[in-house]
Amino acid sequence: MNIAVVLYTSDLRLHDHPPLRAALSSCDRIVPFFVRDRAVESAPGFASPNRRAFLADCLADLDSGLRERGGRLVVRSGDVVAETTALVRESDADEVHMSAGVSAYAQAREERLRAALEAEGRRLYVHDMVVNAVAPGAVTPAGSDHFAVFTPYFRRWADVPLRPVGNAPRGLHVPDGIGSEPLPGRTAVTGASPGLARGGETEARRLLTTWLRSGITRYEDVHDDLAGDATSRLSPHLHFGSLSPTEAVHRARAAGGPGGEAFVRQLCWRDFHHQVLAARPAAAAEDYRPRQDRWRTGPAAEEETEAWKEGRTGYPVVDAAMRQLRHEGWMHNRGRLLAASFLAKTLYVDWRVGARHFLDLLVDGDLANNQLNWQWVAGTGTDTRPNRVLNPVRQGLRYDPEGRYVHRWVPELAGLPAPRVHEPWRLSGPERARYDYPDPVVELADGLDRFRHGRGTE
Repeated sequence: MNIAVVLYTSDLRLHDHPPLRAALSSCDRIVPFFVRDRAVESAPGFASPNRRAFLADCLADLDSGLRERGGRLVVRSGDVVAETTALVRESDADEVHMSAGVSAYAQAREERLRAALEAEGRRLYVHDMVVNAVAPGAVTPAGSDHFAVFTPYFRRWADVPLRPVGNAPRGLHVPDGIGSEPLPGRTAVTGASPGLARGGETEARRLLTTWLRSGITRYEDVHDDLAGDATSRLSPHLHFGSLSPTEAVHRARAAGGPGGEAFVRQLCWRDFHHQVLAARPAAAAEDYRPRQDRWRTGPAAEEETEAWKEGRTGYPVVDAAMRQLRHEGWMHNRGRLLAASFLAKTLYVDWRVGARHFLDLLVDGDLANNQLNWQWVAGTGTDTRPNRVLNPVRQGLRYDPEGRYVHRWVPELAGLPAPRVHEPWRLSGPERARYDYPDPVVELADGLDRFRHGRGTE
């Protein structure tokens, strides 16, 4: 009897899962395995309550799906390499299958696991195109190991033939006598955002189907509408792998039209950032393109940063975005750009401070996307226009013209109509006194034209 361990990481699903499919094709018994990695849980900013709660949903749903097919999920805690090697000995497994990762930690983990298994006479199979639709390094420009600019990457990425989408297995058998810890429950997690979405493959597939039926058609026209909330909200599921990015691309292309094309382009951005980080792991903490920025520090900068975190900057659209983040553990993409630009370009605070705060709260806090999007905004990343600054008033008027997004998340300004809601500091004294809302933490240097600390506007 041949036995394989399928080591789950950021791929918590049954549908379109190449490691599981490969294991089932070569072995009679399968041990679906997940390790609650102590190194990840102890790393600052990574084991956030929102992601731990969402993870609990994903594991419970995965276990339920496996049980419906005659299997179950085995869960243990500790070092991934040590726990996997111990399980291989215990189950007498011949091989381990897992998905390829992109971070420096993931790459080092694979190398350690391969060495440990080879010492035991076992084999490790690492599968590409599971976490990504197109694997990092699958397309490269001449003379480099990765693309540093999105548009040429997108052109090449779009021409790569995607593998077919695989179905979930109909059944599988787990060897008897394999012990497991109890599944972590969402209710055991304290400190999660009150509006946190539900996780798991069942919910991911429901969301995708609903999105393709009713949302994607208008996506190109309305995806930046802050109040319209017209994005897919699939990013947490892509991060945890409860949804296959390959399947998402296939189905979005099948939906067709400008909306499908625009959505596929957004999925490509995810692969783009992953291939950058896979090639330059240090970009998780260091400037991808150093600009010799001298970030502000000291009491004033710290006070302004706290106001930014709390959604009390005095700029309504920025505050609305930051309050949505705290309440939902998620933020509209346009809001992310505005909030990041305000901290890095207006307050001139180090992008790493903002990236850490986002990782503390975002349920889709993906290291590659989070860090490299922050660098894109800060001007130290892949943006070909590093001096761009997003003006919060102009952006509010453009993407929340009726003020509905601000009214939803900054209720103290709910009685103030647009466009005045985007510039409450312009109210007369008596009228302004009616609203319990702070003055701007920093003034725009010249109306809507440029920032005190900025180097241009958009």
